[in-house]
Amino acid sequence: MEMAVANHHERSSDSMNRHLDSSGKYVRYTAEQVEALERVYAECPKPSSLRRQQLIRECSILANIEPKQIKVWFQNRRCRDKQRKEASRLQSVNRKLSAMNKLLMEENDRLQKQVSQLVCENGYMKQQLTTVVTDASCDSVVTTPQHSLRDANSPAGLLSIAEETLAEFLSKATGTAVDWVQMPGMKPGPDSVGIFAISQRCSGVAARACGLVSLEPMKIAEILKDRPSWFRDCRSLEVFTMFPAGNGGTIELVYMQTYAPTTLAPARDFWTLRYTTSLDNGSFVVCERSLSGSGAGPNAASASQFVRAEMLSSGYLIRPCDGGGSIIHIVDHLNLEAWSVPDVLRPLYESSKVVAQKMTISALRYIRQLAQESNGEVVYGLGRQPAVLRTFSQRLSRGFNDAVNGFGDDGWSTMPCDGAEDIIVAINSTKHLNNISNSLSFLGGVLCAKASMLLQNVPPAVLIRFLREHRSEWADFNVDAYSAATLKAGTFAYPGMRPTRFTGSQIIMPLGHTIEHEEMLEVVRLEGHSLAQEDAFMSRDVHLLQICTGIDENAVGACSELIFAPINEMFPDDAPLVPSGFRVIPVDAKTGDAQDLLTANHRTLDLTSSLEVGPSPENASGNPSSSSSSSRCILTIAFQFPFENNLQDNVAGMACQYVRSVISSVQRVAMAISPSGISPSLGSKLSPGSPEAVTLAQWISQSYTHHLGSELLTIDSLGSNDSVLKLLWDHQDAILCCSLKPQPVFMFANQAGLDMLETTLVALQDITLEKIFDESGRKALCSDFAKLMQQGFACLPSGICVSTMGRHVSYEQAVAWKVFAPSEDNNNLHCLAFSFVNWSFV
Repeated sequence: MEMAVANHHERSSDSMNRHLDSSGKYVRYTAEQVEALERVYAECPKPSSLRRQQLIRECSILANIEPKQIKVWFQNRRCRDKQRKEASRLQSVNRKLSAMNKLLMEENDRLQKQVSQLVCENGYMKQQLTTVVTDASCDSVVTTPQHSLRDANSPAGLLSIAEETLAEFLSKATGTAVDWVQMPGMKPGPDSVGIFAISQRCSGVAARACGLVSLEPMKIAEILKDRPSWFRDCRSLEVFTMFPAGNGGTIELVYMQTYAPTTLAPARDFWTLRYTTSLDNGSFVVCERSLSGSGAGPNAASASQFVRAEMLSSGYLIRPCDGGGSIIHIVDHLNLEAWSVPDVLRPLYESSKVVAQKMTISALRYIRQLAQESNGEVVYGLGRQPAVLRTFSQRLSRGFNDAVNGFGDDGWSTMPCDGAEDIIVAINSTKHLNNISNSLSFLGGVLCAKASMLLQNVPPAVLIRFLREHRSEWADFNVDAYSAATLKAGTFAYPGMRPTRFTGSQIIMPLGHTIEHEEMLEVVRLEGHSLAQEDAFMSRDVHLLQICTGIDENAVGACSELIFAPINEMFPDDAPLVPSGFRVIPVDAKTGDAQDLLTANHRTLDLTSSLEVGPSPENASGNPSSSSSSSRCILTIAFQFPFENNLQDNVAGMACQYVRSVISSVQRVAMAISPSGISPSLGSKLSPGSPEAVTLAQWISQSYTHHLGSELLTIDSLGSNDSVLKLLWDHQDAILCCSLKPQPVFMFANQAGLDMLETTLVALQDITLEKIFDESGRKALCSDFAKLMQQGFACLPSGICVSTMGRHVSYEQAVAWKVFAPSEDNNNLHCLAFSFVNWSFV
């Protein structure tokens, strides 16, 4: 027996020293040679390393081995390494799949129980329908929750409530207490974060998630209990009382305040009991439920700004896995008191899907993010630690939420804004801005201008993505420069803003993103140059720290956001942040919602109804059917502006004017990107291939011929209507049309006209006629305007106009003429057209 074992070891050792060469034959190496080769491979694993060749030459014991055989040995050694790594990876995947399989089997068991329960209930209901109920006492059943009768003022009563909360939570997490259905758009699978479900036909709104996380149960519980770190809508969470329970657990009385997502409804707060304990099977549980009474809780004065919401039995069940990590079940069950919000917002407060997106899915994603960071699977830019970048994202989101909500206990107070009811202006003095930075002590405070508005048929992801990628379409670079400069003490002050030209260059530098790319953190550099000659060689670049969420149209998200704040180019970890931005929240359409939103405290805008382009034929006839079935979303805008004490009124006026300008730009963008729009003709007018543009091109050409007696376009007799538009669009002269309002604005331009003004068709409609002329050009236009209106055309001398980027453009001649819509008397004046001949940038 001993000899057999010895022979086995000898054969094993012999096989380890035998290797295939390039011809397929086995080559035997001594133990010393194998050891030397292993040392060389450990120091230089890469095959093309010159250091490896040097080590082989220096090793005398390898001198009698052919180089080709050594090369084959290293190739085999490298293959064995790859095989080991792949085997290790497959073992890890197998462990995860085993855990997920266990989770799915448990979910299947729960669903089978739920089916059995529904079958029993169905049979019972059939029996009840065939039975004549004569007992009148059955009509007055009292359904007062049992826990409301407990004494919440004694430890024994709180322990009783805690045990009931635990039982109710477990019945929701793993039982059939709630009728769960799979959440739309979230399909389970190997690449999924977890399994998600929402409630159906239950009191309040509820969501459930379960998944596998490679962290220990105690660590997961610690993370989830720190709700402000992962729940962006959580303003504060305070534990007022904590005492041990008799079974080794702890009971806490918790007061939590949450932010409101818009300016249209008050925020919510919760007064809850939180119970932390462990089960006999080794699982860890954190469960929570509201204590009865709307007036309960600490500091009634602080809670007066909130509506008390109710948290039904919710929590986290965390079970350790055999192969490492944990299986986690999350349940969130709330009653958000939807009666206190306008009808148009009720879908946000009555939707289990919204609760799932904001709380349940966010919690599981956050834990998985931390798990991947701890394993070194996440790489971030600019050498920043993940915790630092995560703090920046949280500070941006929190600052924006503070601006939107404007809580009085934070020091915010409202002030009038030129009689405008749609824009709210709030002010906060420096003494209350400790959460921003102590470095802003030189300022008088921060002013915020904000508004909420209704959008129809506008995909939130598309809108936010457009605002992110085309900042020049809606933002004013000088305002960005002012906000950035105020962060540097004593270097800048309104109204003495130095004239600066934005070059149009926007560089986005990514810093990091979450595991599913639903949120991105990035630095944006806006390149600018001073127009003052003495500062011509000084950089006027502006840097913004920015988070962008929800720009994937196929992803399931609660909202889409673009939040940014000016930062110093050095980008220190403690940089002061004064965030501004946009939030777009989709809501379900309901008949009559638009009117509710328009009248909600006189503080709301309806972008689609405030356009002065003209109603569509359907809307003009009073048929609202085109909008009643459209998708809707709420857009909330908030911009913050630091100011000095003596400039408060100036900054307030500038803020109102700027936010109105942003709203107007977003209005045009929203209608341009709308797939259908409220009025089909509105969006199509922005397209050069639309029927309206074809008709306008014919009117422009015919009116030019009528007034000047010559042809503007060379059109053959067989030319189609579309060819007229193409010739006009490709014409070498810049041709623009403006409306006949008291302040004429441009409504159309050909490609040369857009190039001359350095703008787009969307932004063109915000440019007034007088803005493009210099002083001499405006005088020439005024002197010939009477002639233009009398004879129908006028020729303007050569001059200078200005593009939207501030560049000067020269032209040899400008021709202006009236454009008529065809009618019997030819007096139906539609617009004015201008043709700038031989234009060029100066």
